[in-house]
Amino acid sequence: MRLVMNEPVEKMDRPYPRRWWALLVLCLSLLIIVMANTALTVAAPDMTQDLGLTSSDLQWVIDGYTVPYAALMLLLGAIGDKYSRRGALVLGLVVFGAGSVAGSLVDSSAGVITARAVMGVGAAMIMPATLSLLAATFPRAERAKAIVLWTATAGVAIAAGPLVAGALLESHGWASTFLINVPVAVLAVIGALALVPPSRAAHHGRIDYVGGLLSVLWTGALVYMIIQGPHFGWDAKAVGAAVAAGLGLVAFVAWELRHPRPVLDVRRFLDRGFAGSNLAVALFFLAVFGAFYFLTQHLQFVLGYDPLDTGVRMLPLAGAVFVGSALTGFLTPRLGMRVTVTTGMLFGTVALALLTRVDATSGYGDLVAPLVILGVAIGLALSPCTDAIMGAFPESELGVGGAVNDTSLELGGSLGIALLGSVLASSYSSNLADATAGSRLPAQALEAAQDSVGAGYAVARGIADQAAHASPAQAAPLAQGARQMADAVGSAFSDAVAHTSLIGASILGVGTLLVAALLPGRTRAGDRPAAEPEPREAERV
Repeated sequence: MRLVMNEPVEKMDRPYPRRWWALLVLCLSLLIIVMANTALTVAAPDMTQDLGLTSSDLQWVIDGYTVPYAALMLLLGAIGDKYSRRGALVLGLVVFGAGSVAGSLVDSSAGVITARAVMGVGAAMIMPATLSLLAATFPRAERAKAIVLWTATAGVAIAAGPLVAGALLESHGWASTFLINVPVAVLAVIGALALVPPSRAAHHGRIDYVGGLLSVLWTGALVYMIIQGPHFGWDAKAVGAAVAAGLGLVAFVAWELRHPRPVLDVRRFLDRGFAGSNLAVALFFLAVFGAFYFLTQHLQFVLGYDPLDTGVRMLPLAGAVFVGSALTGFLTPRLGMRVTVTTGMLFGTVALALLTRVDATSGYGDLVAPLVILGVAIGLALSPCTDAIMGAFPESELGVGGAVNDTSLELGGSLGIALLGSVLASSYSSNLADATAGSRLPAQALEAAQDSVGAGYAVARGIADQAAHASPAQAAPLAQGARQMADAVGSAFSDAVAHTSLIGASILGVGTLLVAALLPGRTRAGDRPAAEPEPREAERV
């Protein structure tokens, strides 16, 4: 048995025999880049305390990963198509692992943000490479099944991140949530070299670097604006990013329409199935990432679960993803993707609608049904859309196809955290002000408590500490004030979760109608028209 698989998949005269083992390597690579974000939500409190992070620092620790990740995928996907898709995967894993090591060693907010940005660059190589290698390795008849497993892995990683991070934080510091990526990345590199066949486009002209750089400009500026504006205010940075994103997008579209070999043929978005699939991915992950953002906080702060317990309680979501993925493999060939996708989005809307019932008396049991329904929704909606997006690209552009799918996912997720996170913060702040009206809470303490639910409980603990050291006459009123403050924080955040869920359900509900109108009714996963043929030699410049 060869230690390194050197025969290109394009030169094989029959399907690659070990393709399902190769898929395992691709899913493992996908797992760590998705978990890198979801695990951090659980590790954030320990990191904040240890490094003394401000709320702004913490936001950029999380989103420093997102900006390069979303901005670079299209260009790096095209480069992988031309030179080596497996090479892009291996190099991405090495960069991702190096960033993880650096993140575990630094002791400042700037250092962690930089390390996360390096990890984002690695993820931008890995993510499109996994999909392009999957599409190149599997025959058309099996590709839908392989994509079902790929998307199920992404859904499981959303829930598995907090579980793994919580287990590590039981006996290790937050740096362990970075270091856990390293052995996984090493294993994935070895697996990629041994099991994943090399792949590159058989016919690929010069890369449209101008179009690629314009895509980096407008996508990066858009993600920066999405993060900066809602969280930190519409200052000169946010407005400048919005202008850059708008001008960059116009320039990108104009250039791509005129270029003989564009990095992305934007005319594809005139196709209803392609446009509808991308819209469905973006809107769905807007809802999923937004819900995940406030549910993990609710479990940790309001219900008082530690990181490990929080991760365990997200497991119903992971199990339900597998159920939804199995259903889509059965339903899509029979009913068509419009029915399957819109059903999944409808389930997601129902899950968010159920969360509008959350209040101060709600326990974990009230969250189980929404988590299960949301998991089934992920499985139903994501696989057919990914299959449709990848099927719209010819062999020479599989990396670009993967990048388009993943960029839609990442833009939707970023917008979900920014938009629903902003609604959550505003609603919580307003609710807390109303709940503490008429109390003796100093204005400075109220302002601190309004910053976040964690800060609110910190203020309550501070009042309790004062009670512990106060005279007997003052201790009782202070202790009562601490309890009232904690109750006010929990009630304010629970009501904010309900309000934010209503906004999320409304957005996803309207999006479901748009997607249903866009997706062609009779298009099924197996009967789409073939992707456009490769260009003639004279057209390859």
